[in-house]
Amino acid sequence: MGDYTAHLDTFARDNLPPKDQWPDFLFDLDDLRYPERINCAVEFLDRHVAEGRGGRTLFVTPDGDVSYAEFQRTVNRMARVLVEDLGLVPGNRVLIRSANNPTMTAALFAVIKAGGIAVCTMPLLRAVELAAIVDKAEVRLALCDARLADEMEKTRARTPILERIVHFTTDAADGLEARMAGKPDDFAAVDTARDDVCLIGFTSGTTGEPKGTMHFHRDMLAVCDTYSKRVLRPDPDDRFIGSPPLAFTFGLGGLVLFPMRVGASAVLLETATPDRLLEAIERYRPTVCFTSPTAYRAILGKLAGRDLSSLRKCVSAGEALPKPTWDDWHAATGIRIQDGIGATEMLHIFISATLDEIRPGATGKVVPGYQARVVGPDGETVPTGEVGRLAVRGPTGCRYLADGRQRAYVQDGWNLTGDTYRVDEDGYFWYQARSDDMIVSSGYNIAGPEVEAALLSHPAVAECGVVAQPDPDRGAIVKAYVVLKPDRTGDADLTRDLQDHVKAEIAPYKYPRAVEYVSALPRTDTGKLKRHELRAWAEQETARPQARGAA
Repeated sequence: MGDYTAHLDTFARDNLPPKDQWPDFLFDLDDLRYPERINCAVEFLDRHVAEGRGGRTLFVTPDGDVSYAEFQRTVNRMARVLVEDLGLVPGNRVLIRSANNPTMTAALFAVIKAGGIAVCTMPLLRAVELAAIVDKAEVRLALCDARLADEMEKTRARTPILERIVHFTTDAADGLEARMAGKPDDFAAVDTARDDVCLIGFTSGTTGEPKGTMHFHRDMLAVCDTYSKRVLRPDPDDRFIGSPPLAFTFGLGGLVLFPMRVGASAVLLETATPDRLLEAIERYRPTVCFTSPTAYRAILGKLAGRDLSSLRKCVSAGEALPKPTWDDWHAATGIRIQDGIGATEMLHIFISATLDEIRPGATGKVVPGYQARVVGPDGETVPTGEVGRLAVRGPTGCRYLADGRQRAYVQDGWNLTGDTYRVDEDGYFWYQARSDDMIVSSGYNIAGPEVEAALLSHPAVAECGVVAQPDPDRGAIVKAYVVLKPDRTGDADLTRDLQDHVKAEIAPYKYPRAVEYVSALPRTDTGKLKRHELRAWAEQETARPQARGAA
């Protein structure tokens, strides 16, 4: 870490973990040797305008298109408001609360360009969650879509740290648009250091104190120059689309950073349910789609008569991609989904596969620029084919904001992501489960996602979640929560059929000894299955009088 910083407010730098708790960083690729002074907003935005690409479309929305030059003018005016009206100094944190739209994205880049630190939050968060983020990051200023003002105002009542809220998407005289109206449309980017923090991403976990992950200007570029450039391989004529919130780093990369790095465009949807995503693909003809396995599966049931022919690449991350979903999507569309694993701590994807290297069922290979291995309890690499904990390092890595959990995530210079994997002789990584989601039944280790994949290959199953249920004889049994397709009814006969199906697909001892039919599965705002809620259900099953079948 260099001595120079542009930050006058040194909160972020002061609250980085001690250097001896940092992961090892790798900058072996020439692309990753960034200048000591760099502001990533210049690289993502100003560079395109300066090099004559300002007229190219950047964002496509239901309200119209936005060019790179138009977006730059908006960012510059907004940055002037932040500095001249709202007193932002480099290093200040600014909370941004909005659905996916160009104004939210402009706020992100205006904060970064002015030397600040963006703290993006998901629209579905409530005041208690927002207040925890405000307190943790010591956020004094928030920019909030006026349509989401209610919870933001409740947040201010919960914490004295938040001093000011400025709303946008409003005609109010003190709103952001009114403040921007009189500003010149030029703004000189603050001369930040490549290792100045510019983004604090809060993990999408739903339990415990929120973890703030700190990312430098160089990190924003590094995920583009590794995964995007070398695995995804977009070009300037690509048009991206997807469902993840921009406050989720999967969405930030896939809908903003990756297209902007190459001068491409992106469709921004404030609401991206499977139905709306499908409609938008038909209407706006994107070429690259980023969404979750759950969304791909939901869209599969709606494809009759629909036109997805513009898509050439589909990316899945956020949770494990079951092989039946990959197979069904490929059969229906001809597109090979590019799976990947990333982490908020790592900013984006570090294991994936190019289109011609995909091995269905495997997450993929290590992204160039990163290293990964599977380790045992002693931290040593386990033999090929054996199951262990995933350890990774590269140009990005975990630096928690003032958090004792740093020591658990980073050990001996490696980031331990909390995932259980095995790696085969060809270097492909195969996901097993989250490390704390392995089911131990009668001494057998059973990975819930493997059982889920087997269940999903049954024609009656729309969604499912598998967890351990305490059992006095076996320690735990495999419990499956199943959402059926509309034309199917959960009864004892179907339960037996599902159990027999799993026994035929994978080792028989892994079959679900208990099956419960539910109308929906609990999920986070980013679409991840809330396994901790399913475990709570399993532990207190008598409190949930759902239809149930068991062997």
